[in-house]
Amino acid sequence: MKHLLHPALLLGLAVPGAAGGANLDIEVQNLTAGTYFAPLLISAHSPDLHLFQTGEAASAEIQAMAEGGDLAGLVTLTSGNGADNSENPAAGPLAPGMSVSTSLTTEEGNAVLSITGMMVPSNDGFVGLDGWMIPTAAGSYVVYLNGYDAGTEANDEVRGGGAPGTPGLPVLPFFQDEIGQNGTGVTDAESNSMIHVHPGHLGDALADGGGSDLDNRLHRWLNPVAKLTLTVN
Repeated sequence: MKHLLHPALLLGLAVPGAAGGANLDIEVQNLTAGTYFAPLLISAHSPDLHLFQTGEAASAEIQAMAEGGDLAGLVTLTSGNGADNSENPAAGPLAPGMSVSTSLTTEEGNAVLSITGMMVPSNDGFVGLDGWMIPTAAGSYVVYLNGYDAGTEANDEVRGGGAPGTPGLPVLPFFQDEIGQNGTGVTDAESNSMIHVHPGHLGDALADGGGSDLDNRLHRWLNPVAKLTLTVN
């Protein structure tokens, strides 16, 4: 039986967790038209661990993931806490409209599921799921995931670095030719320095110059940005 869970139910969802361990089949689908997900981390872990929390400042590990797609810190954090991880299940970026499937066998106590992955292109945007309680009842569950802003960098929408603290859109190897250049920037400040729901991109129609290096016909998006299908066996 498939259970459809509305995004609003993600916080405080009262579903018994898989405290005794579970065999999980997981599919993540990119729902956007022109945004990639840099390598994803899918982690089943204990409820007392959070990869991120809205309204809280981003950790160094979240900042590295959200600004440059670097999962190393989050992998170290979760592994050190006994999590069961699927790191980079797509073996690279997950393209728009595409899906990736993976499986996890969770250890006792790893009762919640979290997902993170940088949204490309973005300054510090990421697709995320924070500590969602894994159901114990066998069946298929669908959850729609939002895009979040790490709050660590202004969303200037211009080509830049990629290292934490370096302004600008990271030009990752797989995405060098899909954005413009010489944009002046749509902003130079971040009004909310806490992790929050991403406001989306503005973009413009100019490949050279203008305010943004993003294409407003391709790189704009609205939430939700991903679909999670979890099958508990």
